[in-house]
Parts: sequence; C-alpha cells; structure tokens
Amino acid sequence: MKKFKKIKNGNVTSPDGFIADGIFAGLKSAGEDKLDLGILISEYPCEWAATYTDNKIKSSSIDYCKEVKGKIKGIIVNSGSANCCVGEQGLIDARNITNKCEEIFQSKSPFLMSSTGVIGVEIPVGLIISSIEKFSPDISGGERFSRAIITTDSKTKNVSVEVNSKNGSYKIGGVAKGSGMIHPKMGTMLSYITTDADISSRNLTKILRKSVKNSFNQIDIDGDTSTNDTVVVMSNGASGNKIDTKEDIDKFQDALDYVTQYLARLIAEDGEGISHLITVEVKGAKNENDALEVSNAVVSSSLVKTAIFGKDPNWGRIMMAIGNANAEILRDKIKIYVNGIQIAEEGKSISFHYQSVLSALNKFQIDIVIDLGIGDGRGMAWGSDLTEEYVIFNSAYTT
Repeated sequence: MKKFKKIKNGNVTSPDGFIADGIFAGLKSAGEDKLDLGILISEYPCEWAATYTDNKIKSSSIDYCKEVKGKIKGIIVNSGSANCCVGEQGLIDARNITNKCEEIFQSKSPFLMSSTGVIGVEIPVGLIISSIEKFSPDISGGERFSRAIITTDSKTKNVSVEVNSKNGSYKIGGVAKGSGMIHPKMGTMLSYITTDADISSRNLTKILRKSVKNSFNQIDIDGDTSTNDTVVVMSNGASGNKIDTKEDIDKFQDALDYVTQYLARLIAEDGEGISHLITVEVKGAKNENDALEVSNAVVSSSLVKTAIFGKDPNWGRIMMAIGNANAEILRDKIKIYVNGIQIAEEGKSISFHYQSVLSALNKFQIDIVIDLGIGDGRGMAWGSDLTEEYVIFNSAYTT
C-alpha cells in the first residue's frame, strides 16, 4: 500500500518554500506563449544532490555545477543553447549568470545552472543577464518554469506527491524535459526535483542514484546520450520533517521512485515523431540488475523499434535484443508476451493468432513482457518506436 498520494496539478513549487518563474528572453525565435529562461528558487538554502551525463563531451553548465559546494539557493535554466563545445567562455558565462542570480535575489548561497538546445552555440549571456531581473517567481510559477525549459517537447512534464509519516507530511515535486537524444546513463535529459523534507545531501545522493537507475536510466528514444543530461534534487526542510531513520529513508525512496518513474514515462511517450510507447517488463531474471539490463536492451534496440513502428510481429528481434544484454540468459527458458498475447515459449515460437497480434500492435501502448525463467529479478524500461517523422525532423534540426 502506497504511503503517499499524487497531488492534482502538482509540480516543483508544490513543496513548501519553493517558487519559480519562466520568461521569454529572446534566446529562441519568438512564438505565442513561448518561454526560454526559467528559474527555481527556495526560500531556504537547500541540501542537494545531482547526477550528470556519462557522455565524455559535457556542457560547460555541468562543469560549473560540479564546482559548486555547500547548500544552494536555486537553479537557472536556459533553452536554445546547450552551452557545450564553446570553449572556456561557456564556463565563464555560467559563473557570470549565476553570480547575477545571487545578486538579484540577494542570496549568500550559489545557484546551479543548466542549459539545453543546440550544441556548439554560445549562450547569449548579455540577454540572459539583462533578463534575470525580469523574473517574478512565485508559488504558481512551476508550470511557467516547465514551459521555459522545453525544446522539442510537445508538452510539459510535471508531478508532485504528498507523503505521510509518523512525523507529519512532506511533499516531493518534479519536472522534466526531453523528447530526443534520449538514452540516459547516470542522468537524464533535464529534471529537477524539490522536497520540503529535511534530508542530508549524503542521503539524497544515495537515494537519487538508486531512483535514477530504475527510472531515467531505463528509457530510450533514439539511443543517443545527451551532452547535458542532469538530474538535481533539492531539499529545503521547510516541512520540519527530518528524514534520517531507515524507515523514513525507505518511505522517501518509494515516493521519489514514483516521481522519477512518472516523469520517465512522460518523456518516453513524448519522443520525437513517436507513434508507439513501448513498455518492457522483465521478470524471472537472476537478479534486479539483469532484469534492468534486459529490459533496457530490448527497448533500446533499433530493430525492435522499427518492427513496432511497422506493426511487424517479428518476435525474433526481441529475442535478439535479449541476447545482447549483459545478463545471464538461458535461451530455452524464455517466454515473450506482446500486449498480453504469448508469442514465444521455451525460447521458440508458439502458435498464436496472427491477426490478434497485428491488432494489438495498432495500439499506442505496446507492452512487452519477458519471463527469463531463472530467478525472481524484475525490471522495467520505457521507450518509443523509430518513425519516418523522427528521421525527417532530426535531419534538419538546425535548419
């Protein structure tokens, strides 16, 4: 039984003590209701933790965040430019922008910075610095913030939950962006999580890494890991609810896992050009790590993706992808199901109603269940198919 409840229309400003805003600063071409610069601020300095991309080419905004020590006041995020592959200037710009945030909001604690957009384009630092004083952050600004950080996303991605404990209640809120260049490794596209619980940076780091492993690291749209992938969780303690016992930490972990998996699924179903959301559930693995490896291998396979797009019940592609995983596999024990219809048993095809499978593949959500038959490990992954629209869109991304 869940010890938390989802907050209707919740977002990163649902937890007490957080305010946000999003504005149009001219970083992207103008458009109706278009925003391109966001800020998230805590009333109180925050303990925090972060994970970043494993891509060896990293944004200067990430380089800057890795410099920051101690508690933070908030985060500023620009879209339109990735602040990546722009030389030393990128780090200088990040420092100047965050210093301006400290000045404008009269903070003794530093701000973090994230960027998203085209690689190799310098940030229009003058525009950003002159726009910071135009922010009017408030508790209703979470949705504006989520609109400001998106690029090719078709929708914003927000969630918040309220957790009950013996010490009272606290909230966790989250926002994410991403719909292309999605194959995260120890990070995600961009995601920011807030909580008014009181929890140490040390515990936040452990909890976040575990949560990311089972959520953001289990989604794939196109097999490419971004240069800017970042997840940040901030704790300001405004609820007065201290999280330090094993029971409290486990409860916080469950709630955070819900938030990150909810956001991960929203990203997967918003993939560029998507026509199907693919969910892969693996059970019967030797352990949890093997289940995560297999589910990720299947959802990441280009041939599985194209088969789903073409509504082709070619279960051999699923079997091939299973075999590519870094996991213990016994071919002759594998069972495969597609939208509840079993198509393989003991590692080989079984008789199934062809038209029923074709009909199942016409649905937007495709659920693939794989039973490895050798243990009790379970894991899930989420992704999308690869479509002609995706190819056309990304063949002219900067033109």
